[in-house]
Amino acid sequence: MAATTPQPPSRYESPFAGETRHGFRRPLITDISAARWLLLAILAASVYFFHGFIVPVLAATVIAVASWPLRERSLPKMGRTLTATALVLVLICFLVLPILAALFYAFHELRDWISWGFRINNTGTPPPLWLIELPQIGPWINEKWLATIGHPGGVGELVQLISGENIGSIYRGVLSAGSTAFHLFLNLVFMLIALFVFYRDGDRVVEQIDRVGQRILPERWNRLSRIAPATISATVTGMTLIAIGEGVVLGIAYYFAGLPSPVTFAVITGVMALIPGGAPLSFTLASLYLVASGSPWAGLALFTWGSVELFIVDKTIRPMLVGGPVRLPFLPTFFGLIGGVKTMGIVGLFVGPVLMALLMSIWREWQREIKEDEARKHPQTATLPPVVSTADG
Repeated sequence: MAATTPQPPSRYESPFAGETRHGFRRPLITDISAARWLLLAILAASVYFFHGFIVPVLAATVIAVASWPLRERSLPKMGRTLTATALVLVLICFLVLPILAALFYAFHELRDWISWGFRINNTGTPPPLWLIELPQIGPWINEKWLATIGHPGGVGELVQLISGENIGSIYRGVLSAGSTAFHLFLNLVFMLIALFVFYRDGDRVVEQIDRVGQRILPERWNRLSRIAPATISATVTGMTLIAIGEGVVLGIAYYFAGLPSPVTFAVITGVMALIPGGAPLSFTLASLYLVASGSPWAGLALFTWGSVELFIVDKTIRPMLVGGPVRLPFLPTFFGLIGGVKTMGIVGLFVGPVLMALLMSIWREWQREIKEDEARKHPQTATLPPVVSTADG
């Protein structure tokens, strides 16, 4: 009887679920599929447990990238740990502490304003004389003032009409803002810790990110990875730091001009300075208030000082820091500011415009790649645009 040669298992499946013709069963979940599901579960758990740290880490990333040249110059002289410690202390002394002091002082001034609103709500108050004496619109303002807040309870009615809340609940909300302040303090501590780590080991982190980026985008990573730091540095120095400086300088001018609550209006001016045209609008309205309230020379001096300061900043300081103005359009800047504040609070003032600037830079690079492809396909008809630096937009 001839010996039969064993046949290899057939690769064709039988009609029966999970079995081949020779009885071999395919696994329901392969090793690759299990590894992918496990990786997805780990990522989901990481997002769930650590999503509260995204905001401080993102803020620390923005600050570290913007101040990276200082770190590179200090590293050969001081070493990693000492350089990181010194830069964090400089940030705390010259940026964090002044901003916190201004915010706390503005909070106390705001609480005084709400207390003043309570007193006016209890008794009512006539309109100021300078409002009544305004030409053409003075009598109309007097009539509307008496109809709204000129009688007892008028301020509460106006507040409830605008916000849907009564003035008492708003006042209690302001007084109970301690939990929000404590949350901001924790975010600040986490940001400083992350910033210390980035200053000390940031080059190693960048090396690992570059390795992964080369694997994902081998042809475009080198260009895109260089756009991001340049855009962040230009946005932070050209918008955020200059906005803080304008708020401080104009706040001092508000104080000497006799504007009430100068710190509060300085904080508002600093926030408005992030928006193109926001700083001129702020000191112009403050000047008009001083003129209308019977201090025309103070209002004129404030407007003149604000115009000179704005000219100096736009023509000398901003180009010196950035190498040219950051020409981010008004609408993306406005959306970045408002969206950042709404999503991340005070940190969003720094992160929102930076993220919007990154999106705009990636969009411009994409447009340039499209035009380069068209130029290669149609060299006679296509014309390449001039090279635009990231700082110039």
